[in-house]
Amino acid sequence: MTGRTRRYEKRYDDLLGLFANEAAFTEIARTRGAEIAYRVDEFRPSDRAGDVIFGTSMLYPGRVGDEFIFTRGHIHAVSDRPEIYFCQSGHGVMLMELADGTIRTEEMTPNSVVYVAPHWIHRSVNVGTEPLVTLFCYPADAGQDYDIIASAGGMRDLIVDDGSGGWTRIPNPRYRPRVTGSGAA
Repeated sequence: MTGRTRRYEKRYDDLLGLFANEAAFTEIARTRGAEIAYRVDEFRPSDRAGDVIFGTSMLYPGRVGDEFIFTRGHIHAVSDRPEIYFCQSGHGVMLMELADGTIRTEEMTPNSVVYVAPHWIHRSVNVGTEPLVTLFCYPADAGQDYDIIASAGGMRDLIVDDGSGGWTRIPNPRYRPRVTGSGAA
């Protein structure tokens, strides 16, 4: 993305502890640890209310065991802020969760738009065979809180290979329900 103000990359080594199948992750990290799993380019004119941040995310295809590669995911630190994703290429799923464990998924295919409403924790999952490329936009004062996912052992559900070329949702065995009412969501 030309004109970006920031780029960050997450390598497989950076995703330690995020996948349910730790043995499969250890093997992938051993052989592909330095490879980029996803990268984000953004244009951030400011962090002021009333401004917007936009950019692109490229999430490469792959699996750890049966689980598809995903972004770390987050909720906005100012949780009443929404985000919009426009899928440019690839095939993905936006996995969304409220703090009480309510789950929603939206499939992402080229030219589709996903609206992540305020208070929803969200992460992109690449369920295809090519890079999942999305354009995103959100209020500049939103911020990100990544710990809400980590402190619960992940999101309530995992997106996994269904065994017939598609994907399905299954319960995350490591998930611990979040304490609601704390203002986090």
